[in-house]
Amino acid sequence: MKAGLDSFFENYLESKSVFKDKKVFQPNFMPEDFAHRDEQLSIIANILAPCLRKEKPSNLFVYGKTGTGKTLSVAHVTSSLLKLSLQRSLPLSIVSVNCKLRRVADTEYRLIAELCRQLDREVPATGLPTEEIYSIFTKALESRGQVVILVLDEIDYLVAKAGSGILYNLTRINSQLKNTQLSIVGISNDLMFTEYLDPRVKSSLSEEELIFPPYNALQIQSILNQRAKTAFEKDALESGVLEKCAAFAAREHGDARRAIELLRVAGEIAEREGASLVSLSNLDHAQEKIEHDRIEDVVAAQPKQYQAVLLAVLRLSNHRNGFLFTGEVYEVYSMVCDRSGLRPLTQRRVSDIIAEYDMLGIINAKIISKGRYGRTREIQMSLAPSIQDKVCKILERSLDIGPVQDVAVSDNQCSPPVNDSSSDDQKDKEDS
Repeated sequence: MKAGLDSFFENYLESKSVFKDKKVFQPNFMPEDFAHRDEQLSIIANILAPCLRKEKPSNLFVYGKTGTGKTLSVAHVTSSLLKLSLQRSLPLSIVSVNCKLRRVADTEYRLIAELCRQLDREVPATGLPTEEIYSIFTKALESRGQVVILVLDEIDYLVAKAGSGILYNLTRINSQLKNTQLSIVGISNDLMFTEYLDPRVKSSLSEEELIFPPYNALQIQSILNQRAKTAFEKDALESGVLEKCAAFAAREHGDARRAIELLRVAGEIAEREGASLVSLSNLDHAQEKIEHDRIEDVVAAQPKQYQAVLLAVLRLSNHRNGFLFTGEVYEVYSMVCDRSGLRPLTQRRVSDIIAEYDMLGIINAKIISKGRYGRTREIQMSLAPSIQDKVCKILERSLDIGPVQDVAVSDNQCSPPVNDSSSDDQKDKEDS
């Protein structure tokens, strides 16, 4: 076996790669030219520019679906500000945290501890009273004597885990500071994020908002062209690969990040096959692989309540064709909760969860007016049938729901939920 591996690696080193420089496919790669985001960059720069005059900028919230350039745009502007501040000895600090990272921002304590560390104050990972960790953070800020811009990427995850009170506390810190001013830049995929905040928190934020629209197919193709010139050897792409890759991504809500990932995976598949050209069939293979992996990972990581909602949508959509509506999804969701030991959320909260799945591209849900009867959502699954079957199994396993016949889904791919145990303890349990 060892001899076989040695031979394989020797051949690998001697073979010609389709890639010239793969670093442009890395998520943190910063392109020199930000195509199709000039307007957004200008707005961010105008809002944050007062920090160069030692003035506190307004708090800023940046919204947009995944892969629309939010994080890179904010990083580009803040890095330019920091570079100029260093050149001119201006009192400015930029502190950035990805709130989706576990052990960094999944609790209020961990976030403040991480901010302390970035301000050069070492604190234990756990153990101090919350009031004390805030005191250390406030003193660390004050000792800077600077304008500090705090960038909280995926801020909706922070609020979901730690509560909106943490934002209130952060905005109130300025009242305790004399030499330092703190401004917050929040980045979120959830356009309705601030709607869920406590009114006191919204009032204290007094934020400005910026929405990043999805890229269209031509814009994504332009971005891919820019990356491909650096990433691939000359003539390593079959004609039509970039166009088809852009079309795939535009269909999936204009996600440039996924388009770049798709092109990378297609190149890796071609390389493993020993090909010198990335073909359209490589792209199709990559699309199928990424779609399966992404959806399965996303679904498995969802909270139990979110999984119950998705299972309800799947059961209904597999039972019949056409649009589904929020009310009927809620009825099936309630049954899923009853049989899996969850306490049902309100119909409005379920509607919000459906909207989040729409944002992830797992379902399509558009709001329609029913006149005097109010508004509802027209809901359809956007997953391929083969993926839906796997997702059903993941959900059933996670919710501990076994197969049993049920009127609502008697001919489904998805087995209807059941849980014979219905103790009061289980019914009162609400998984987060």
